[in-house]
Amino acid sequence: MARPLRFRRSPEHWGDGRIRRDLLADLDRNLGADMVDARFRPTGGFDPFRFEMDNGDVALFARGDDAAYWMGNTETPSALWKTDKFGWTEVPYPVSRWAQRELLADLHEAAPWIEPYPHLSWFFLPVLMSKDGRHTTREFLGDHAAGFPNADRDDALTFYEEFLATGTLDPCRETMAGKLGTSEYLDLARMRAAMAEFTVARVLVTAGYEVTPEIEVTTGHSLDYRAHRRGAAGQAGTLVEVTRPQPTSRRAASSPLAAVRETAATKTDGQLEAHGGGAVLFVDCSSFPDDGWRAIRAEAPDVGHRPAVVFRARPENGGHVEGHSKGSVPLDLDGAIEWH
Repeated sequence: MARPLRFRRSPEHWGDGRIRRDLLADLDRNLGADMVDARFRPTGGFDPFRFEMDNGDVALFARGDDAAYWMGNTETPSALWKTDKFGWTEVPYPVSRWAQRELLADLHEAAPWIEPYPHLSWFFLPVLMSKDGRHTTREFLGDHAAGFPNADRDDALTFYEEFLATGTLDPCRETMAGKLGTSEYLDLARMRAAMAEFTVARVLVTAGYEVTPEIEVTTGHSLDYRAHRRGAAGQAGTLVEVTRPQPTSRRAASSPLAAVRETAATKTDGQLEAHGGGAVLFVDCSSFPDDGWRAIRAEAPDVGHRPAVVFRARPENGGHVEGHSKGSVPLDLDGAIEWH
């Protein structure tokens, strides 16, 4: 599986002739390519170059006085194979901003239904325009309502747009966006599991917490979040781990209750057991349709770990989250979850 889009930096001199010979000719020979006018022009003295391939791939090249930067969802020309890769915040802002404007325009042209969601478009841009994952990630968000069963696409995208627009996860955009994946094969279970982390972050932020993702613990594992009460970042905070069971029609478990227990067990017998306690397990049942969730809500099954929060989110009418807890949860979630 390829990684989300990143930049390559070349410290060498790139004249017009070399660009045509080592970039355009290389791409054209292998894929069929044209060098066309860029949609936008970067600031900061950078010269923009845009390459469009016959198979729909696109590549961008920004030439500056001291270095040049390449980004593309296509094969890399051999002249750039030995260059180092950099993230979106590790290159000059004019280059990053220009690439985002170019690719966002391409994205909204190819998938106009996502244009009304500007922060979601920007946040997931590294995967929505990636080499292998651009089709599957768009299919997941558009055709599968970001993992909500029997939901309207616009309700689902609004649910995440409103949360992402808070900027809470902006500092770790590349890591979090990458969780959605860049595989050319649609893996609904994995992608739904990735979105569960965004749903839990939304719950925590709604309840008045700040979240820090990817917390390394002494066992060598990483837990999904540390949550601090807003304005109390100096305190130890509460560690959070997230899991998302899948409906029984898509797994061997014989019932929704068994699916919840078995999925939770993979966490409690692994990361949480090794960690030795102290983390809250969030079990996201948002993949279950109404009848499956009713069974879980009525039974309130034990999930093998305490404290735990078992919940289901729905995106309609601004979003609604309901659930129950197990054990003494050290988080005040009354403003974010309707308890049963």
